[in-house]
This record gives sequence, C-alpha cells and structure tokens, in this order.
Amino acid sequence: MRIEFTKMHGLGNDFIVLDARERALPPIDSAAATALADRHTGIGCDQLILLEPSTEGDFRMRIFNADGSEVEACGNATRAVGLLHGRPARIETLGGLLHASPSDNGISVEMGKPRFDWDRIPLAYAMDTHSMPVGWDELTDPIAVNVGNPHVIFFVADPYAVDMDRLGPLIETDPLFPERINVNVAAVTARDAMTLRVWERGAGLTRACGTGACATAIGAMKRGLVDRRVTVTLPGGPLVIEWREDSEIVMTGPATESFRGSFDPADYGMPAGGTGA
Repeated sequence: MRIEFTKMHGLGNDFIVLDARERALPPIDSAAATALADRHTGIGCDQLILLEPSTEGDFRMRIFNADGSEVEACGNATRAVGLLHGRPARIETLGGLLHASPSDNGISVEMGKPRFDWDRIPLAYAMDTHSMPVGWDELTDPIAVNVGNPHVIFFVADPYAVDMDRLGPLIETDPLFPERINVNVAAVTARDAMTLRVWERGAGLTRACGTGACATAIGAMKRGLVDRRVTVTLPGGPLVIEWREDSEIVMTGPATESFRGSFDPADYGMPAGGTGA
C-alpha cells in the first residue's frame, strides 16, 4: 500500500497533507513525522498535516512540526486545508474549532478569540502578559498571546536586524514557557501595516506563520499601535488580520497546492496497516 500526499504551502510555509478522512492510514507518530519532514531524506516540510474524521466539525486536522511534536494550531495550514477542501469548513484542532472559507483574496479563517491570562499562554508563573518584565539581550518588554498556540511578541525597529537563529531557540526553550513558545519580532510601519519574522516552536525560522501574524497583530492592537485591521508582511508575503468587535480573529491570505505524490510507509518506519481513524 502506498500513501498519497498533497504538498502545499501558505506564503512559503510548507506542508505535507495526508488525508485519512475516508481511507484509514497507518499510525502517524513523532518519528514518522520527523522522517517525512526531513528535507534531505524525506519529502520535506515545515509541518505534517493529517486530516481525520471529526464528530465536532467537518473534519479534524492534526499538526506535527518538523521535530515531530504535535501542536494545537497552524494558521497557514488551515488556509491550505481550506483550499484543498474547496468549500467552507469547520475544522477541529487541538486549539479549538476553526472556520475556513474561500474569499476573493484567498482563504479566510476564523481563528477564535485570543487569550491573555498567564496560565492560558501558559507561563511558568504569574505575570502581566501585556508588558512582561523579562528580556533576552536587546529583546525586552514582550507581550504574550495565545491564539490556539502560544506566542511571545517583541516590537523592534527592524526585525531583520535581530539574530533569530541565536535568540529564537533560546527564548523558545526558556523555562518561563513550560510548553515552549513561538517567538515573534515585529515592526509597526503604519496604523494598518506591520513587518514580522517568526521563530516557530519545533520548526525554527519559517517564511510565514499564520498564528504568529494573528498573535502579533492582536498584541499591537492591545497596545494601541495599530488599528483593528492590519496587513502583516512576512518573508513569504502579506496576511490581513482583523480583530472583530466580537473578539474573533479573522485571517485572510493565499494558499497554494504545489504537487501530489505517494510514498511507501515502510520507507519511513510506518506499519502497513490502517488505523481506522
């Protein structure tokens, strides 16, 4: 049995999508996800996406980072899966139920409501998440937001001047963040525009991070730096983030199917039998 996959990306943040909604697949564990994500010996991706049946939504989306860790949410993957589905969908994730629908500008996703309480980020101990009294070298005074997964945001003059290869993993794994953290560095360039780079938990620097764009926009809005609709430009391109009056975050942007293929599960240490998922 060979397993079919779809390779997709959202602004260069790329995914292997496996569809087990109608046909059971062999179990996917951390080791298999890491092997498939390897860009030298596997197919290669930032995240592996597994679609399964759901009793809460139209289907369930599981997300594995390149290091094999399973995470709660991924905005770019949600847009990609929305494109693959081809019509409005309610998508169950570990971070909550998301709504994706085609729009004139790509795929729009209702990402849920942001959380700011220190134990919902979560942090290791109580502190003001709006202005955290912590810092790492030149990165100081961050704000923390959970948008289905945890983010810490630093506002700087030039995100590209920050040594993210060094500071990203240092902050990601700091004991202050018991579940690790996504690290965002952003510059506000206008009331409706921002520039952003993201060190993703378990994936490193990526060309785009949808939840990072959401968290960073919300953090800037909370501090009064931008209006409630803003274009966030990442290395891979722009996303439009809106924080509605009902507190729902809406992210809009493109998604692309790159190619399709298949692989032998035995090549990646996966058993041949299906899971029934």
